[in-house]
Amino acid sequence: MKRIHFVAIGGSIMHSLAIALKQMGNNVTGSDDEIFEPSRSKLDAQGLLPDQIGWNPDKITSDLDGIILGMHAKEDNPELLKAKELNIPIYSFPEYIYEACKHKQRIVIAGSHGKTTITSMIMHVLKYHHKIFDYVVGSALKGFDNQVKLTEEAPVVILEGDEYMTSPLDKTPKFLKYHHHIAVISGIAWDHINVFPTKEEYNKQFERLIDNSERSGTIFFNEDDLLLTSLCHKDILDVSFSPYSLPKYQIKNGTTYLQTDQGKVELKVLGKHNLYNLSAAKSVCDRIGVTDKMFYDAIRSFEGAANRLEKVAESESSVIFKDFAHAPSKLRATVGAMKDQFPDRKLTACIELHTFSSLNKNFIQEYENTLQDADSAIVFINPKAVEHKGLEQFTREEILEAFGDNRIMFMQDSEELTNFLQNQRWQNHNLLLMSSGNFGGIKIDDLAKELV
Repeated sequence: MKRIHFVAIGGSIMHSLAIALKQMGNNVTGSDDEIFEPSRSKLDAQGLLPDQIGWNPDKITSDLDGIILGMHAKEDNPELLKAKELNIPIYSFPEYIYEACKHKQRIVIAGSHGKTTITSMIMHVLKYHHKIFDYVVGSALKGFDNQVKLTEEAPVVILEGDEYMTSPLDKTPKFLKYHHHIAVISGIAWDHINVFPTKEEYNKQFERLIDNSERSGTIFFNEDDLLLTSLCHKDILDVSFSPYSLPKYQIKNGTTYLQTDQGKVELKVLGKHNLYNLSAAKSVCDRIGVTDKMFYDAIRSFEGAANRLEKVAESESSVIFKDFAHAPSKLRATVGAMKDQFPDRKLTACIELHTFSSLNKNFIQEYENTLQDADSAIVFINPKAVEHKGLEQFTREEILEAFGDNRIMFMQDSEELTNFLQNQRWQNHNLLLMSSGNFGGIKIDDLAKELV
């Protein structure tokens, strides 16, 4: 048993790792200056919720075996400074995962979009066939009680890896810390303007991932992404590049079917972007010994990861989805998927701009034409979120110009948005709600059930 303390335990992945380490028999403690749901309830259920909110250097003692530092902490965090003073080993989240998985085959899922879904698809298939594996995934998934699993016996670990910085002390992208044997790169679309102020700097991180491939490694990449394809034509000693593309499919009565050598395979997910994700997942599964039949048998029952084009309410003539989409490429793909799936129904698409990049006036023009496939579109911004990030508020004219669409309704009040949706007719009319936030406190699931 080891004694491990988490600085910023409330994060989505941080609290999941804390739970995983406790379940392995370690003595785990943690601190944070804010802990929201669902992290709070999950930590409380495991006896890991801090007694007090805030930082307490007295928790940092010389008998600790290690500190795991979350992104939410700052460089001058008093617990971090105390740990340095006592020479306690300090790990970022990905560094600790690597240390725990050095002896395993490491599969890293990267890319600007689709990471969580591809990771979840692979996990679903492996679990369906009772394979032993460890994992790190960025969202809740049906059938898995935690977002992190670490064991001694699993020979392989499936890791969702992002390009964002490792920790307040280390600006290296997380995915470089895992030292992959197999990697997937789903596509490249500029994001995180606060860290990567130019497209060129952002793209460079994926080039670094390619260059850091292990000997005898494999990189699967979306061959329909032109930038990615150009990067994956490097001549790197003992590293193989394997493209994947859109599989054959058809949509009938709102359901997607794969067209395979073994007949039609009915899917529970929708959208071309998810078909690309499926193709990536199948490539990885094939590489680690899963046959085509095994993959198709399992993928039929995959329902998607939480908040990734997740169905929240449905009637005979209307369906409401919520999605974590916030980056421009994700909006375009998700809106297009909804319209392709239900071409005879009206579509209202609502996006909350919530991230630092999406609320930055140097980035907002990247959203041009992302909502054009919707019949009506709403852009929602919570002024408090803009103020909290220290950014400049938007005018209606700026939003319309950035999106290149004069039809857009611009809203900044959650009550106004709720009233508008409640007053719409939802017969032969679908709704798509996209956000990494919560629309100023709206309970999306409750509202959706009320609407249909």
